Amino acid sequence: MLERIIELAGIVAFATSGAMVGVAKRLDIFGVCVVGVVTGIGGGIIRDLLLGIHPPTSLSEWPNFTTALIASLVTFFLHPAVHRLRIGVLTLDAVGMGLFAASGSALALAAGASALAACLIGGTAAVGGGILRDILVNEMPLLLHRDLYAIPALIGSTVVVACSGLGLTTNTGLVVGTVSASVIRLVALWRHWSLPGPRLVDD
Repeated sequence: MLERIIELAGIVAFATSGAMVGVAKRLDIFGVCVVGVVTGIGGGIIRDLLLGIHPPTSLSEWPNFTTALIASLVTFFLHPAVHRLRIGVLTLDAVGMGLFAASGSALALAAGASALAACLIGGTAAVGGGILRDILVNEMPLLLHRDLYAIPALIGSTVVVACSGLGLTTNTGLVVGTVSASVIRLVALWRHWSLPGPRLVDD
């Protein structure tokens, strides 16, 4: 039950942040909804494809798609208020990333994936929607920027796997993994942490 709640909360968070990008790009209502829905359920679709779940849950069951669509529509009509809450949107994106990293890893373990595969699938689920969003709006994927995004996702998914290995309950792993990934991402945004880039050599 907690796993399902976490996934839906992650969809709302990602769909809202994706729809805000669509609004910023001055897309019409259809475009905003497409970007929002793809951001909201894209990571889950990629996760299910990697786990051999056909068709993906978000396409075969109505709650995921509907949740993403409603969140996108609400954002479209209330975007002035949402825009004023930019910090809140960034927080939602960070929490969504943590939620998807943890739930993706837990679902992979439940499907019989190895520890390494579960870590990678959880991380992929967390960043997949954002990558699709950035491709749709012709932006450099956030994954390739120097700020920390994929690393917190991988840490969160690894925490879930570690908790499972220690014999802790799935719910414990979900909570600890989500909090770990989200907090690291938020602290990285606050402190402007980034990975080192290449040293430029003068000609």
